[in-house]
Amino acid sequence: MKSSTKDQVKGKMHQVTGKVKEVVGKVIDNKELEAKGKAENVAGKIQQKAGDIKKIAGK
Repeated sequence: MKSSTKDQVKGKMHQVTGKVKEVVGKVIDNKELEAKGKAENVAGKIQQKAGDIKKIAGK
């Protein structure tokens, strides 16, 4: 599997995990978990975009 594809897949996994943490944090009123979820979601988006850029660059 290419590096770009790995980044895209890992990024998407982080986004899903982050969204789950964010929602659970809201439901149980845990601001810390909610914030961690948001951060992981954003990190996943960044990683996925890095994979997109690598794919365009041909790496």
